[in-house]
Amino acid sequence: MTAPLLQIRNLRAYYGQTQALYEVSLDVPEGGISTLLGANGAGKTTTLRAICGLVRHEGEITFAGQDISRLDTATIVRRGIAHVPDGRGTFAELTVEDNLKLGAYVLRDKAVVAQEMERVLTYFPILRERFRQQAGTLSGGEQQMLAIGRALMLRPKLMVLDEPSFGLAPLIVAEIFRIMRRINSEENVAILLVEQNARLALELADRAFLLQTGSVVLSGTSAELQQDEGVRRAYLGH
Repeated sequence: MTAPLLQIRNLRAYYGQTQALYEVSLDVPEGGISTLLGANGAGKTTTLRAICGLVRHEGEITFAGQDISRLDTATIVRRGIAHVPDGRGTFAELTVEDNLKLGAYVLRDKAVVAQEMERVLTYFPILRERFRQQAGTLSGGEQQMLAIGRALMLRPKLMVLDEPSFGLAPLIVAEIFRIMRRINSEENVAILLVEQNARLALELADRAFLLQTGSVVLSGTSAELQQDEGVRRAYLGH
């Protein structure tokens, strides 16, 4: 059996003296799409932040066969993990072009940066139209596309996305999720997704993990969680 791209064992995370995660364990396969489900405060965002070295944590995090548990965030990014945070995190005063270039800061060859830029703009043609525009003047959906595009500039092996649908109209969300599926398929980029819209997340993902108060209480294929009575009542509305 092929080892997972990302393997987490007994992950614990803390904000100051407050413990937010308790013994979280999960696997993300290479080229797969996985989702973290759970109520607000369950630990979903904290899990993503721990993977990226943004919160104090203990336990084992292995990526592409290497222990990244004690690495700093910049080194984790260079290893191939791109983080799209909640709130999008674009630089509002910079242009779309400059935001994308910032995403490629680990690339030194200008020709390679230009090649990656063209690849990203192929996925997000609206960003080509807004190329010289300040990011702060973009719509919410365009800013989310820019955030994903900037992460894609790194040529990551894994993208972790935190609430990409938040505050967006359903048609825009559908378009963003369609592009994410295409990126996963065409680029073999694994995705770990935190998404409050459980129905949407389970439709996109292959595997799912349900978190409650900092612990994984249920995991399986997306189809299995869609059939679970507790998940259906609490998260799918039927």
